[in-house]
Amino acid sequence: QVQLVESGGGSVQPGGSLKLSCAASTSISNFDSMAWYRRAPGQQRELVAGVSSGGSTNYADSVKGRFTVSRDNARNTFDLQMNTLKPADTAVYTCNAQTRGLNPKYDRNYWGQGTLVFVSS
Repeated sequence: QVQLVESGGGSVQPGGSLKLSCAASTSISNFDSMAWYRRAPGQQRELVAGVSSGGSTNYADSVKGRFTVSRDNARNTFDLQMNTLKPADTAVYTCNAQTRGLNPKYDRNYWGQGTLVFVSS
């Protein structure tokens, strides 16, 4: 079974930075795409940033220019560098990885357990 484990969350003051890391139990090259999602208090889970197998990235408008996703193939990690953090960034951040089968019914989504980011003065 594929396992994803997030780390790097914590408490930080507004304007500060955190780096989240998603460690995979398998080569991240096996995934067609990977993404970070978050769920803020009172909000639905939203896509924060993602990377396709082709290397293209996308970001939520609210984090553009502040967050950067990257992958470290040697370490099998998928990272989210978060800068200029705002209180609105407070959320549980969850790593997601997708694989695609020959038949769409065999497509799979894998999720980590989540890591809490708390931004407050």
